[in-house]
Amino acid sequence: MTVIAGPLAAEQIEAQRDAFVESLLDATAGVWKIFTTFLGLELGLYEAMKSGQAMTSEQLASVTSTDERYVREWLEQQAVIGTLGVENPDDGPTERRFFLKPGHIEVLTELDSPSYLGALPAIVAGTVRPIDQVLEAFRTGDGVEFPDYGRPMRCGQAGMNRNLFLQDLGHSWLPSIPDVHARLTSGNPARIADIGCGLGWSSIGMALAYPNAVVDGFDLDEASVREARELVRQYGLEDRVKIHLADASDPALDGKYDLVTAFECVHDMSNPVGALATMKRLANGSGAVLIMDERCGESFNPDDSGIEWFLYGFSVLHCLPVGLVEKPSAATGTVMRPGVLRGYAREAGFSDAEILPIENDFFYVYRLIS
Repeated sequence: MTVIAGPLAAEQIEAQRDAFVESLLDATAGVWKIFTTFLGLELGLYEAMKSGQAMTSEQLASVTSTDERYVREWLEQQAVIGTLGVENPDDGPTERRFFLKPGHIEVLTELDSPSYLGALPAIVAGTVRPIDQVLEAFRTGDGVEFPDYGRPMRCGQAGMNRNLFLQDLGHSWLPSIPDVHARLTSGNPARIADIGCGLGWSSIGMALAYPNAVVDGFDLDEASVREARELVRQYGLEDRVKIHLADASDPALDGKYDLVTAFECVHDMSNPVGALATMKRLANGSGAVLIMDERCGESFNPDDSGIEWFLYGFSVLHCLPVGLVEKPSAATGTVMRPGVLRGYAREAGFSDAEILPIENDFFYVYRLIS
Protein backbone atom coordinates (compact mmCIF):
# COMPACT_ATOMS: atom_id res chain seq x y z
CA MET A 1 0.00 0.00 0.00
CA THR A 2 1.28 3.46 -0.90
CA VAL A 3 1.13 6.06 1.88
CA ILE A 4 0.89 9.66 0.69
CA ALA A 5 2.25 12.23 3.12
CA GLY A 6 3.50 15.82 3.17
CA PRO A 7 2.09 19.17 2.05
CA LEU A 8 2.07 18.25 -1.67
CA ALA A 9 0.02 15.17 -0.91
CA ALA A 10 -2.51 17.28 1.00
CA GLU A 11 -2.85 19.60 -1.98
CA GLN A 12 -3.37 16.62 -4.25
CA ILE A 13 -6.08 15.28 -1.97
CA GLU A 14 -7.84 18.67 -1.94
CA ALA A 15 -7.70 18.88 -5.73
CA GLN A 16 -9.04 15.34 -6.02
CA ARG A 17 -11.83 16.16 -3.57
CA ASP A 18 -12.85 19.34 -5.36
CA ALA A 19 -12.81 17.64 -8.76
CA PHE A 20 -15.01 14.86 -7.40
CA VAL A 21 -17.50 17.33 -5.93
CA GLU A 22 -17.68 19.10 -9.28
CA SER A 23 -18.15 15.80 -11.13
CA LEU A 24 -21.07 14.83 -8.87
CA LEU A 25 -22.74 18.19 -9.45
CA ASP A 26 -22.23 17.82 -13.21
CA ALA A 27 -23.68 14.31 -13.02
CA THR A 28 -26.73 15.61 -11.16
CA ALA A 29 -27.29 18.20 -13.88
CA GLY A 30 -27.17 15.36 -16.38
CA VAL A 31 -29.71 13.34 -14.40
CA TRP A 32 -32.16 16.24 -14.33
CA LYS A 33 -31.61 16.78 -18.05
CA ILE A 34 -32.26 13.12 -18.88
CA PHE A 35 -35.45 12.85 -16.85
CA THR A 36 -36.97 16.14 -17.95
CA THR A 37 -36.11 15.22 -21.53
CA PHE A 38 -37.90 11.92 -20.92
CA LEU A 39 -40.98 13.87 -19.84
CA GLY A 40 -40.86 15.99 -22.97
CA LEU A 41 -40.61 12.95 -25.19
CA GLU A 42 -43.27 10.89 -23.44
CA LEU A 43 -45.76 13.75 -23.31
CA GLY A 44 -45.23 14.76 -26.95
CA LEU A 45 -43.98 18.23 -26.00
CA TYR A 46 -40.98 18.19 -28.34
CA GLU A 47 -43.07 16.67 -31.11
CA ALA A 48 -45.51 19.57 -30.81
CA MET A 49 -42.61 22.03 -31.08
CA LYS A 50 -40.68 20.42 -33.93
CA SER A 51 -41.92 22.94 -36.51
CA GLY A 52 -39.70 25.48 -34.76
CA GLN A 53 -42.61 27.83 -34.12
CA ALA A 54 -42.46 29.54 -30.73
CA MET A 55 -45.24 28.66 -28.29
CA THR A 56 -46.49 29.86 -24.93
CA SER A 57 -47.11 27.45 -22.09
CA GLU A 58 -50.86 27.75 -22.65
CA GLN A 59 -50.53 26.94 -26.35
CA LEU A 60 -48.28 23.94 -25.74
CA ALA A 61 -50.47 22.60 -22.96
CA SER A 62 -53.52 22.93 -25.18
CA VAL A 63 -52.12 21.00 -28.14
CA THR A 64 -50.63 18.24 -25.94
CA SER A 65 -53.57 17.89 -23.50
CA THR A 66 -51.33 18.62 -20.52
CA ASP A 67 -51.55 20.94 -17.53
CA GLU A 68 -50.39 24.51 -18.20
CA ARG A 69 -48.66 25.01 -14.85
CA TYR A 70 -46.58 21.87 -15.23
CA VAL A 71 -45.77 22.74 -18.84
CA ARG A 72 -44.75 26.27 -17.87
CA GLU A 73 -42.26 24.96 -15.32
CA TRP A 74 -40.91 22.45 -17.81
CA LEU A 75 -40.49 25.10 -20.51
CA GLU A 76 -38.52 27.38 -18.20
CA GLN A 77 -36.33 24.50 -17.03
CA GLN A 78 -35.67 23.45 -20.63
CA ALA A 79 -34.67 26.99 -21.51
CA VAL A 80 -32.32 27.22 -18.52
CA ILE A 81 -30.50 24.00 -19.54
CA GLY A 82 -30.31 25.15 -23.16
CA THR A 83 -32.59 22.67 -24.94
CA LEU A 84 -35.17 25.37 -25.77
CA GLY A 85 -34.82 28.98 -26.69
CA VAL A 86 -37.14 31.78 -25.58
CA GLU A 87 -38.04 34.78 -27.72
CA ASN A 88 -39.20 37.17 -25.01
CA PRO A 89 -37.71 36.21 -21.63
CA ASP A 90 -38.68 39.52 -19.99
CA ASP A 91 -42.42 39.05 -20.54
CA GLY A 92 -44.77 37.49 -18.02
CA PRO A 93 -44.72 33.73 -17.36
CA THR A 94 -47.66 32.87 -19.59
CA GLU A 95 -46.65 35.30 -22.35
CA ARG A 96 -43.14 33.92 -22.91
CA ARG A 97 -42.73 32.11 -26.22
CA PHE A 98 -40.42 29.09 -26.30
CA PHE A 99 -39.04 27.19 -29.29
CA LEU A 100 -37.08 24.01 -29.85
CA LYS A 101 -33.61 24.98 -31.04
CA PRO A 102 -33.07 23.99 -34.70
CA GLY A 103 -30.06 21.77 -34.01
CA HIS A 104 -32.04 19.80 -31.43
CA ILE A 105 -35.06 18.98 -33.58
CA GLU A 106 -33.44 16.05 -35.38
CA VAL A 107 -32.03 14.53 -32.19
CA LEU A 108 -35.35 14.57 -30.36
CA THR A 109 -38.03 14.13 -33.03
CA GLU A 110 -36.70 12.59 -36.26
CA LEU A 111 -37.02 8.88 -35.58
CA ASP A 112 -35.21 7.70 -38.71
CA SER A 113 -32.21 9.98 -38.33
CA PRO A 114 -28.87 8.41 -37.32
CA SER A 115 -28.61 11.29 -34.83
CA TYR A 116 -31.90 10.46 -33.11
CA LEU A 117 -31.40 9.88 -29.38
CA GLY A 118 -34.95 10.08 -28.13
CA ALA A 119 -34.77 6.50 -26.86
CA LEU A 120 -31.83 7.18 -24.53
CA PRO A 121 -33.78 8.95 -21.75
CA ALA A 122 -36.28 6.08 -21.77
CA ILE A 123 -33.49 3.57 -21.18
CA VAL A 124 -32.21 5.57 -18.22
CA ALA A 125 -35.71 5.97 -16.79
CA GLY A 126 -36.32 2.26 -17.13
CA THR A 127 -32.95 1.31 -15.68
CA VAL A 128 -33.63 3.03 -12.36
CA ARG A 129 -37.31 2.10 -12.15
CA PRO A 130 -36.84 -0.92 -9.85
CA ILE A 131 -34.07 0.62 -7.73
CA ASP A 132 -35.51 -0.83 -4.51
CA GLN A 133 -35.37 -4.33 -5.99
CA VAL A 134 -31.78 -3.73 -7.14
CA LEU A 135 -30.78 -2.65 -3.64
CA GLU A 136 -32.30 -5.82 -2.23
CA ALA A 137 -30.63 -7.92 -4.93
CA PHE A 138 -27.25 -6.58 -3.83
CA ARG A 139 -27.97 -7.90 -0.32
CA THR A 140 -29.38 -11.28 -1.32
CA GLY A 141 -27.65 -12.14 -4.59
CA ASP A 142 -31.02 -12.64 -6.25
CA GLY A 143 -31.99 -11.08 -9.56
CA VAL A 144 -34.56 -8.55 -10.79
CA GLU A 145 -37.14 -9.66 -13.36
CA PHE A 146 -36.99 -7.91 -16.74
CA PRO A 147 -40.70 -6.90 -16.63
CA ASP A 148 -40.00 -4.96 -13.42
CA TYR A 149 -38.06 -2.43 -15.53
CA GLY A 150 -41.26 -1.53 -17.33
CA ARG A 151 -42.19 -0.05 -20.68
CA PRO A 152 -39.50 2.69 -20.74
CA MET A 153 -36.73 0.09 -20.62
CA ARG A 154 -38.43 -2.22 -23.09
CA CYS A 155 -39.13 0.50 -25.63
CA GLY A 156 -36.01 2.54 -24.96
CA GLN A 157 -33.67 -0.38 -25.50
CA ALA A 158 -35.45 -1.33 -28.71
CA GLY A 159 -35.55 2.28 -29.85
CA MET A 160 -31.82 2.75 -29.44
CA ASN A 161 -31.15 -0.10 -31.89
CA ARG A 162 -34.09 0.54 -34.22
CA ASN A 163 -32.21 2.48 -36.91
CA LEU A 164 -29.22 0.14 -36.74
CA PHE A 165 -31.49 -2.83 -37.43
CA LEU A 166 -33.62 -1.14 -40.08
CA GLN A 167 -30.71 0.47 -41.91
CA ASP A 168 -27.25 -0.95 -41.20
CA LEU A 169 -28.03 -4.59 -40.47
CA GLY A 170 -29.58 -5.56 -43.78
CA HIS A 171 -27.96 -2.96 -46.00
CA SER A 172 -24.30 -3.04 -44.92
CA TRP A 173 -23.59 -5.55 -42.14
CA LEU A 174 -25.02 -8.74 -43.64
CA PRO A 175 -24.02 -7.82 -47.22
CA SER A 176 -20.41 -7.60 -45.95
CA ILE A 177 -20.48 -11.34 -45.14
CA PRO A 178 -20.30 -12.90 -48.63
CA ASP A 179 -21.63 -16.40 -47.98
CA VAL A 180 -24.46 -15.17 -45.74
CA HIS A 181 -25.49 -12.48 -48.23
CA ALA A 182 -25.34 -14.98 -51.09
CA ARG A 183 -27.62 -17.40 -49.28
CA LEU A 184 -30.11 -14.69 -48.37
CA THR A 185 -30.24 -13.40 -51.96
CA SER A 186 -30.11 -16.77 -53.78
CA GLY A 187 -33.75 -16.63 -54.81
CA ASN A 188 -34.61 -19.64 -52.70
CA PRO A 189 -36.45 -19.12 -49.40
CA ALA A 190 -33.96 -18.56 -46.57
CA ARG A 191 -34.82 -19.15 -42.93
CA ILE A 192 -33.53 -16.97 -40.11
CA ALA A 193 -33.85 -17.57 -36.37
CA ASP A 194 -33.54 -14.35 -34.37
CA ILE A 195 -32.91 -15.21 -30.70
CA GLY A 196 -33.92 -12.64 -28.05
CA CYS A 197 -35.61 -10.46 -30.65
CA GLY A 198 -37.27 -8.06 -28.19
CA LEU A 199 -39.61 -5.70 -30.02
CA GLY A 200 -38.61 -7.31 -33.30
CA TRP A 201 -36.70 -4.55 -35.07
CA SER A 202 -33.88 -6.93 -36.01
CA SER A 203 -36.35 -9.48 -37.40
CA ILE A 204 -38.19 -6.76 -39.32
CA GLY A 205 -34.96 -5.24 -40.64
CA MET A 206 -33.67 -8.54 -42.02
CA ALA A 207 -37.03 -9.34 -43.61
CA LEU A 208 -37.22 -5.93 -45.28
CA ALA A 209 -33.69 -6.22 -46.65
CA TYR A 210 -34.11 -9.80 -47.88
CA PRO A 211 -37.52 -10.44 -49.51
CA ASN A 212 -36.84 -14.19 -49.73
CA ALA A 213 -36.17 -14.51 -46.01
CA VAL A 214 -38.59 -16.01 -43.51
CA VAL A 215 -37.76 -14.95 -39.96
CA ASP A 216 -38.67 -16.60 -36.68
CA GLY A 217 -38.11 -14.26 -33.76
CA PHE A 218 -37.94 -15.75 -30.27
CA ASP A 219 -38.30 -13.92 -26.96
CA LEU A 220 -39.43 -14.76 -23.43
CA ASP A 221 -40.89 -11.37 -22.46
CA GLU A 222 -44.63 -11.34 -23.07
CA ALA A 223 -44.97 -7.57 -23.44
CA SER A 224 -42.08 -7.41 -25.92
CA VAL A 225 -43.57 -10.21 -28.01
CA ARG A 226 -46.97 -8.52 -28.05
CA GLU A 227 -45.48 -5.23 -29.24
CA ALA A 228 -43.21 -6.98 -31.76
CA ARG A 229 -46.18 -8.73 -33.33
CA GLU A 230 -47.95 -5.39 -33.70
CA LEU A 231 -44.89 -3.84 -35.37
CA VAL A 232 -44.67 -6.80 -37.75
CA ARG A 233 -48.33 -6.21 -38.62
CA GLN A 234 -47.72 -2.51 -39.23
CA TYR A 235 -44.93 -3.35 -41.67
CA GLY A 236 -47.13 -5.90 -43.46
CA LEU A 237 -44.71 -8.76 -42.81
CA GLU A 238 -46.99 -11.27 -41.06
CA ASP A 239 -46.45 -13.80 -43.85
CA ARG A 240 -42.64 -13.82 -43.41
CA VAL A 241 -41.97 -12.78 -39.80
CA LYS A 242 -43.32 -14.79 -36.87
CA ILE A 243 -42.60 -13.73 -33.30
CA HIS A 244 -42.72 -16.57 -30.78
CA LEU A 245 -43.18 -16.30 -27.03
CA ALA A 246 -40.73 -19.13 -26.46
CA ASP A 247 -37.09 -20.07 -26.44
CA ALA A 248 -35.74 -21.87 -29.48
CA SER A 249 -34.73 -25.12 -27.80
CA ASP A 250 -37.42 -27.27 -29.44
CA PRO A 251 -35.50 -30.16 -31.12
CA ALA A 252 -37.95 -29.97 -34.01
CA LEU A 253 -36.24 -26.72 -35.06
CA ASP A 254 -32.73 -28.20 -35.24
CA GLY A 255 -31.00 -27.67 -38.57
CA LYS A 256 -33.81 -25.63 -40.09
CA TYR A 257 -32.08 -22.26 -40.33
CA ASP A 258 -29.63 -20.71 -42.77
CA LEU A 259 -28.81 -17.88 -40.36
CA VAL A 260 -29.13 -17.76 -36.57
CA THR A 261 -28.67 -14.42 -34.80
CA ALA A 262 -28.62 -13.04 -31.28
CA PHE A 263 -28.39 -9.26 -31.06
CA GLU A 264 -27.32 -7.66 -27.78
CA CYS A 265 -28.80 -10.35 -25.54
CA VAL A 266 -26.23 -13.09 -24.84
CA HIS A 267 -24.72 -11.15 -21.93
CA ASP A 268 -28.18 -11.04 -20.28
CA MET A 269 -28.63 -14.82 -20.34
CA SER A 270 -28.21 -16.91 -17.22
CA ASN A 271 -27.07 -19.83 -19.39
CA PRO A 272 -25.24 -18.36 -22.40
CA VAL A 273 -23.45 -21.64 -23.14
CA GLY A 274 -26.77 -23.45 -23.41
CA ALA A 275 -28.16 -20.71 -25.65
CA LEU A 276 -25.16 -20.87 -27.98
CA ALA A 277 -25.40 -24.65 -28.10
CA THR A 278 -29.03 -24.26 -29.15
CA MET A 279 -28.01 -21.81 -31.87
CA LYS A 280 -25.44 -24.31 -33.11
CA ARG A 281 -28.12 -27.00 -33.38
CA LEU A 282 -30.49 -24.65 -35.19
CA ALA A 283 -27.83 -23.95 -37.84
CA ASN A 284 -26.72 -27.61 -37.94
CA GLY A 285 -23.24 -26.83 -39.24
CA SER A 286 -24.33 -25.43 -42.59
CA GLY A 287 -25.95 -22.21 -41.40
CA ALA A 288 -24.19 -19.13 -40.04
CA VAL A 289 -24.36 -18.06 -36.41
CA LEU A 290 -23.89 -14.35 -35.65
CA ILE A 291 -23.76 -12.58 -32.29
CA MET A 292 -23.86 -8.82 -31.77
CA ASP A 293 -22.80 -7.65 -28.35
CA GLU A 294 -21.12 -4.76 -26.60
CA ARG A 295 -17.75 -3.49 -27.81
CA CYS A 296 -15.68 -4.18 -24.69
CA GLY A 297 -11.92 -4.20 -24.31
CA GLU A 298 -10.12 -7.51 -24.03
CA SER A 299 -9.28 -6.82 -20.37
CA PHE A 300 -10.31 -4.58 -17.50
CA ASN A 301 -8.77 -1.10 -17.65
CA PRO A 302 -9.84 1.50 -15.08
CA ASP A 303 -8.53 4.21 -17.41
CA ASP A 304 -10.67 3.09 -20.36
CA SER A 305 -11.66 6.10 -22.45
CA GLY A 306 -14.28 4.30 -24.52
CA ILE A 307 -17.82 3.29 -23.63
CA GLU A 308 -17.23 1.09 -20.61
CA TRP A 309 -18.44 3.84 -18.25
CA PHE A 310 -21.83 3.44 -19.95
CA LEU A 311 -21.70 -0.35 -20.05
CA TYR A 312 -20.78 -0.77 -16.40
CA GLY A 313 -23.56 1.56 -15.26
CA PHE A 314 -26.07 -0.38 -17.33
CA SER A 315 -24.67 -3.64 -16.00
CA VAL A 316 -24.84 -2.73 -12.31
CA LEU A 317 -28.41 -1.46 -12.55
CA HIS A 318 -29.94 -3.74 -15.19
CA CYS A 319 -28.09 -6.48 -17.06
CA LEU A 320 -26.45 -8.24 -14.12
CA PRO A 321 -29.68 -8.23 -12.03
CA VAL A 322 -31.67 -9.58 -15.00
CA GLY A 323 -29.04 -12.25 -15.63
CA LEU A 324 -29.20 -13.42 -12.01
CA VAL A 325 -32.94 -14.14 -11.96
CA GLU A 326 -32.41 -17.79 -12.89
CA LYS A 327 -29.94 -19.93 -10.99
CA PRO A 328 -27.37 -21.21 -11.62
CA SER A 329 -26.24 -18.22 -13.63
CA ALA A 330 -23.12 -17.29 -15.57
CA ALA A 331 -23.64 -13.77 -14.16
CA THR A 332 -21.99 -12.23 -17.22
CA GLY A 333 -23.16 -8.62 -17.05
CA THR A 334 -23.04 -6.07 -19.86
CA VAL A 335 -19.24 -6.04 -20.04
CA MET A 336 -18.86 -9.35 -21.86
CA ARG A 337 -15.30 -9.20 -23.11
CA PRO A 338 -14.37 -11.02 -26.34
CA GLY A 339 -12.44 -13.68 -24.44
CA VAL A 340 -15.51 -14.44 -22.34
CA LEU A 341 -17.68 -14.96 -25.42
CA ARG A 342 -15.00 -17.11 -27.02
CA GLY A 343 -15.00 -19.26 -23.91
CA TYR A 344 -18.78 -19.63 -23.98
CA ALA A 345 -18.65 -20.50 -27.70
CA ARG A 346 -16.06 -23.23 -27.20
CA GLU A 347 -18.02 -24.72 -24.31
CA ALA A 348 -21.06 -24.76 -26.60
CA GLY A 349 -19.22 -26.79 -29.23
CA PHE A 350 -17.91 -24.09 -31.55
CA SER A 351 -14.23 -23.92 -32.38
CA ASP A 352 -14.00 -20.14 -32.06
CA ALA A 353 -15.75 -16.76 -32.18
CA GLU A 354 -14.38 -14.41 -34.82
CA ILE A 355 -14.86 -10.62 -34.60
CA LEU A 356 -16.00 -9.51 -38.05
CA PRO A 357 -14.59 -6.32 -39.63
CA ILE A 358 -17.83 -4.39 -39.11
CA GLU A 359 -17.27 -0.89 -37.78
CA ASN A 360 -19.50 0.34 -34.97
CA ASP A 361 -18.73 2.43 -31.92
CA PHE A 362 -20.87 0.35 -29.56
CA PHE A 363 -20.94 -3.22 -30.84
CA TYR A 364 -18.85 -6.11 -32.05
CA VAL A 365 -20.35 -8.58 -34.48
CA TYR A 366 -19.04 -12.10 -33.91
CA ARG A 367 -19.30 -15.08 -36.20
CA LEU A 368 -19.22 -18.37 -34.34
CA ILE A 369 -17.12 -20.97 -36.13
CA SER A 370 -18.27 -24.60 -36.03
